[in-house]
Amino acid sequence: MTGQPCVEDLLRSLAPQVLGLLVRRLGDFDACEDAVQEAMIAAARHWPEHGVPESPRGWLLRTATRRYTDQVRSETARRQREERVAREPAAAGIPAADDCLAVLFMCCRPELTPASAIALTLRAVGGLTTAQIAAAYLVPEATMAQRISRAKQRLKTSAVRFDVPVPGSPDWPGRLRSVLRVLYLLFNEGYTASAGTTLHRADLSGEAVRLARQVHRILPDEGEVAGLLALMLLTEARRPARTGPHGELVPLAEQDRTLWDRRLVREGTALLIGTFAHGQRPGEYRLQAAVAAVHDRAAHTRDTDWRQILGLYELLEQVTGSPLVTLNRAVALAMADTPAAALALLDRLDDGGRGPLTGHHRAHAVRAHLLEMAGEPEAAVHHYRLAAALTASTPEQRYLTARAAALNRRLRPTGTAG
Repeated sequence: MTGQPCVEDLLRSLAPQVLGLLVRRLGDFDACEDAVQEAMIAAARHWPEHGVPESPRGWLLRTATRRYTDQVRSETARRQREERVAREPAAAGIPAADDCLAVLFMCCRPELTPASAIALTLRAVGGLTTAQIAAAYLVPEATMAQRISRAKQRLKTSAVRFDVPVPGSPDWPGRLRSVLRVLYLLFNEGYTASAGTTLHRADLSGEAVRLARQVHRILPDEGEVAGLLALMLLTEARRPARTGPHGELVPLAEQDRTLWDRRLVREGTALLIGTFAHGQRPGEYRLQAAVAAVHDRAAHTRDTDWRQILGLYELLEQVTGSPLVTLNRAVALAMADTPAAALALLDRLDDGGRGPLTGHHRAHAVRAHLLEMAGEPEAAVHHYRLAAALTASTPEQRYLTARAAALNRRLRPTGTAG
């Protein structure tokens, strides 16, 4: 049905707004989230056939409220809740953006572990499925479902307030870190989908940028907030060149850089430069944004300042301790030094098959790329094939398989036995 994608986009944008309104009025996050999910399912079935209502937000709110009322009808507190709803102002008078932010910060509560807070927010605000969140965390889907369920139950028993916390309060740094991590993961899932037939999910990356802009507006002096937004913009600028005419993946080195969105590059660069005026020590998002800026200002791959990128990754590794950062540093090391030096770094990271990225498709893909650079095509083919078998992304799988096939053809020209 041709109208379905439009309906899906609309529902995704309205979900956190309606959830925010309902939680503000009724206070029970767990029951409200269930009611909103049911309303979204009803809309997905009804709207494509009968048309989008004149006030889709109001339709969803009414439907979700009815679902909520059905859920609590048998509870002893039903009368008190109904009286509370009657005293609330009309939905039209509550700013939707404020509610989205309030839901965002409510999910990132100190009562929750950071991992649980991020997972819950990705579902409630970002609209990701449990499977997508599990892929981002490299854990089984059942494990992530349990984590989200426990987080919702914890919010319910803690009776947390529906508000945006005050900067400077004791729990502010931790909650802000969780919020930024949520937006970072949400953007990454949109920019490079962990699974499926398309490389991008522009709705998710766009939602992450939108929410990051809101957080930056209320916290203009927070360097890491601006750094995260700058990172998103500098990265999103490349999206038009990341796929070919049939949706195939185009790696950074082969992209037509004239297709990059220079408006986003300028905005992201200006944001990044502005963060250093506050004298704060760069954190992980500003350092990543600096890496992106170095890439974005190079007219061609050969013009990239790989030494600077290598230095930035070394700093980033000190800040985060992330093995994925080490993986990226290996690529920069190959470009700034030699593929052999980069492969030695990967061997240390792998630690004889006991490393944190053992079995991760990106580790095999990077190793394959470095082996190809080092003139070891047979070993490169092996690791390209391993990476292709491990990824759940169809465009990535096709790209990795194609790289392996191209190298294999060079090893065994047409007509050669074997």
